This record gives sequence, structure tokens and C-alpha cells, in this order.
Amino acid sequence: MTDAPTLAAIDIGTNSVHLVVARAAAADRFEILARERDSVRLGSGGGEMKRLDDDAVDRAVAALGRQRAIAEAHGASVRAVATSAVREAENRHVFLRRATVEAGVQVEVISGFEEARLIHLGVLQAVPVYDRRVLIVDIGGGSTEVVLGERDESLVARSLKLGAIRLTDRFFPDDTVKARAVTRCRRHIQGLVAPMQREIDRFDVAVASSGTAESVAAMALAARGVDPGQTLNQVVITAAELSGVVAALLAAPTVQERRRIPGLDAGRADIIVAGALVLEEVLAAFGATEVMISESALREGVLVDTYQRTHGGSLHHLHDIRRRGVLHLAELTDEDPEHSARSAELALELFDQLAPWHGLDDGPREYLEAAALLCNVGLFISHSGHHKHSYYVIRNSEHLTGFTDGEIEVIAQVARYHRKSAPKAKHEPFAGLDEADQAVVRILAGILRVAIGLDRAHRGSVVAVACREEGDGLVIEIEAAAGVDTTVEVWSADERKGLLAEVLGRPVEVVSGG
Repeated sequence: MTDAPTLAAIDIGTNSVHLVVARAAAADRFEILARERDSVRLGSGGGEMKRLDDDAVDRAVAALGRQRAIAEAHGASVRAVATSAVREAENRHVFLRRATVEAGVQVEVISGFEEARLIHLGVLQAVPVYDRRVLIVDIGGGSTEVVLGERDESLVARSLKLGAIRLTDRFFPDDTVKARAVTRCRRHIQGLVAPMQREIDRFDVAVASSGTAESVAAMALAARGVDPGQTLNQVVITAAELSGVVAALLAAPTVQERRRIPGLDAGRADIIVAGALVLEEVLAAFGATEVMISESALREGVLVDTYQRTHGGSLHHLHDIRRRGVLHLAELTDEDPEHSARSAELALELFDQLAPWHGLDDGPREYLEAAALLCNVGLFISHSGHHKHSYYVIRNSEHLTGFTDGEIEVIAQVARYHRKSAPKAKHEPFAGLDEADQAVVRILAGILRVAIGLDRAHRGSVVAVACREEGDGLVIEIEAAAGVDTTVEVWSADERKGLLAEVLGRPVEVVSGG
């Protein structure tokens, strides 16, 4: 990994200047080394962003200088792209010259179509929609990009002048929301979106990216009474919940009132109404009943595109980004990945064999595999209590791309309970799960404990398992590798069967095949 190229992408938007620094192991995998965001409000001007104000240029150039220094500290080559505000400004040459001379950053002004294409690439890095037809909505300060994509192809890509700052300047210039202005804003959005309705006739999933979308999702979760956790990636909100958020925003006509709405980033209180109206109207125009949040967009797309320009490659791998992230984290931290892989195979076989009794679907099956592959990642911290360290590593890793915050929590807890004490209500993280997820954690941890026992000697002695009902109980019969004594494995698995027997509500016996 030390020889892998390190790249930095800077996104100069209407609202903020964002930096991401990453080490590229391949076109499908990036180690995030640093992130930085500076709110500069580069775009303004009554709805038609014709000029960049001197103060805004000062702030943006200063931000670029700081972010370039961060990138250079990581040995990263920098690619900076500018979007709507710079693209439309008559005096953009002033900013571009100052960026080069004062900040040492060459800025590439990209078209609306290119911006949409790069956003599509970035979204594919964060949500598992590669094999589905996806509608992407990215709401910036100056424009909204709408993309219809399938695999790595952008079928339709449009940049609409519907940014949160642009519409705020035009319809809510005094920071106060009035009903008549809301109606006018809605009609304006509908008018610009309408021509696209002929081009986008169907899609499988709708995805929204950008700070506006994340803020709306956080408010929707707060309205549910749910802690948004450490990531909003892959959070799904319904159209009804989005309408509820909009209603709450409109009921708070001043910035001060909006800042008190749970879940809202106070720094967006002045522009969130316009942004939320765009999201609501765009999704309604295409008949989307729910939307998934992606925390990756333009910056991550620039990373992918830059890597492909210099190293080649394709994006066919992205249908399996979740598993690749799991395998990579295991590769980085597990001192005996072969044992973990064997344990995972046995765990999945037990899961499938025990399906009539546990009743879980394929979602938990994927969590079980991930937890099995990652349950020993805490060993690199300490052998003592490594199950607890594994929970911490999994919960705080940036490598598990494609999983939601809730899914990562379940995986981390299954790994945490692969040994020692069983899940208990007095354990705070476990108590924080809802009843359904608590049941999943208990079942999967029970299966994983037995599977790990079946490879106790780390030598692949057990090659298969078969489960059958016998009287009131269940028998797990193992098949040994030719000529191998599995006494240790049978004993170890039988010692670990307690939680599994408890969650299945019947005695469990582990035996060697005849």
C-alpha cells in the first residue's frame, strides 16, 4: 500500500470548498486519508450568479491554499474542479488566476454534464446500485444535477439552475419564508424539471447526494426519534417523511426558528428551505416514493476518474463494493485471515442449514459473513479482549463502503459477541438496538460461535456440516477432512453452543460424522 498513488480531489462549489485525500489501491478501493470543508459562499447575486464577489474570492482562495497544504502533507497530487458558481461567473478568470498564483492550485472548470457524470461515478463508490437503473439527484448551491445511470453509463445527465443558494437569493432574499414565495419557488422548480420527465421514464432506485440531502435525512431521522449515527450513507427516507421535513421547515419562517429544528445543521438554516423544496419537487416529478442517501458524490467521482485516466480500468467491480470493503479491512488487520475465511464458510453453511429454525433472510446472512471475516480484526490492538477491540475497529472503520450505519452496527456487534459473554441488556450498544436487530445479533452471534469452534485448531479440519432435527433438539454433524481427528473441533463447538441453543429454543448437540 505504501507504493499506491495518493490523490486529492478538491470540489469548488457554490457553497463550500471540499477536499478529500485518498490512497488508491485500485480503481475500486480508496483509503481516505483526510477530508476538509470550508464554507465560502462563493456564489451569490440575486438568483443569477453573474459575478464572484471579491470577499468570496478571498475566502475561496484562502481555503484552496489551506487544502493544497493538507494534500501536499500526504504526498498527494491535486485535481481541483469548479462547478456552477465559477462556471457562470463573468469574472471567473480573476478567481482562476488567483487560485493558480496565490494558492498554487490549477482549477478545472467543468461543464454541467461532466459534473453530473462525475457525481454518478462517486455515488457508485458509496451505494450498491451498480447493477440497477438509478436516478441521482445532487443539490448544490448553484445547480442541481440529475442523472439517470445504469452500471457505469450515464444515460441522461442534466445540470439545472436550481441550487439552494441561487433559489434562496431569488425567492427568500431576506431570510424569511413567506407562503407566496414558496409557491413561486415550487412552480419555478417544476418548470425546469418538466422537460426531463420525457427522458426519464423508469428507474429502480432514487439516490440523493449533497449536504442538503444529508440535512434533510438527518431531520427525517430526528422526527422518527432515531439517532443518525456516524454515517447517513444508505439511509432511506420516504417521500412522506420528506414532505414532513418540508412542512416543519415552512412552519419555521425565520433562520433562528429553523436552527432549533432537530437534526438540522445550523450552518444550513438559511438555505435549507430552497434545497429541501428542490429535493421534494424533483422526486415528485419522477414519481419516487423513497430516496437513499449517498455520502459520496463529485469529489469521490473525481478520484475515480483521475485514477482511471492514469491507470486505466473499468467499474464492473462496483456491484460488490460491500464485500470488497470487508475483505480489505480484514486484509489490513487480521493476522490469520485464512482462519477467518474458513470460519465464515462454516458460519454460512450453518446459517443455510439452520434456516428452518432461525427464519432469517439473506440480509442477515451477509452480515454474518462480514462479522465472521472481521471478528478478529481487534487482535492487532491486543489479544486480551480482542472481541471488544474488533467492535471498535469495525464501528469506526472507513473501509466498509456500501453499508448503512445501522448495518455496520449489527456487524460490529455480531463480531463483538463471537466470544465471551452473550449479548446483554446492560451492554449499552446492544441496548440501543431495536428488538428486531437485537434478535438478529443474538442468532448470528450464536451461529458464529459454533463456526469458530469448528476451526479451533486453525487447520481446516472440518469440511462440511449437516443439521437435522432429533427429538426435541438439533444435531450438528460435522464432516472431517480425510484422516483428520476432529476431537478438538467437536469439543470446542459443543462448548460454544449455548447461545445458539438459547436463541433457537432447543437443545443443540455437535457430533462427528460416522
